[in-house]
Amino acid sequence: MKLHSTFHDLKGATVFITGGGSGIGAALTEGFMQQGAQVAFVQRTAVPEFVAEMTAQFQREPLFIQCDITDVTALQGAIAATEAHFGAIDVLVNNAANDARHTLEDYSVEAWDQGMAVNLRPHFFAAQAVASSMKARQTGSIINFSSISYMMGNAGYPGYVASKAAINGLTRALARELGPNNIRVNALMPGWVLTKKQMAMWATETGLAEHLEKQCLKEHLVSEDIVEATLFLASKASRMMTGQALVVDGGVVTTG
Repeated sequence: MKLHSTFHDLKGATVFITGGGSGIGAALTEGFMQQGAQVAFVQRTAVPEFVAEMTAQFQREPLFIQCDITDVTALQGAIAATEAHFGAIDVLVNNAANDARHTLEDYSVEAWDQGMAVNLRPHFFAAQAVASSMKARQTGSIINFSSISYMMGNAGYPGYVASKAAINGLTRALARELGPNNIRVNALMPGWVLTKKQMAMWATETGLAEHLEKQCLKEHLVSEDIVEATLFLASKASRMMTGQALVVDGGVVTTG
């Protein structure tokens, strides 16, 4: 992966990423390792080939912990294991999500609860788990992945859209609460990033063309576009930025 920027202060930093073994998450793991960071990530399924690839590329191994993030106890345990292995966590990236399509009519209580258990609840409890060590050191960056889907008012997955809107509220609340301890909390708002999953499950020729028409920049987003924005939010380059929603979507929605 070729990046345009290097953030020197991330060298040696300990980074914890949810869903860091596939899609945008795998690109995040690679991007942080490229900066010289110590990366730990959780994923529900084992990804030995990806771990081996990263180890061969960077001559050091990321810490992979198999974990279902809907199990809060297991998620907290993974964070504790990371701190025991690498030391205190400097950067938390709450990336994992499931954008499964559903309608208002066919969405059960159980499906709603499961969606929130993947798309919102881990953001809160992962932040809770890293907060004490960040407070003790008076430094840290928490990056919560949201989505422009709620800003666009997208149909087709109302529970997912609701969770992504809630992430922005959570981000603002945590930024206010943790700011006195010099801990920054920001939301990252990706547009439609054409990962393998998106191309296989949701992308159609018509849909891609229609979405590109909405963008100011007439080029589809790729994972690297999101990686570099995440590195910026993790780095001291954004040291006075907190409680913000950083949109990376090619110019679909506008803020301000």
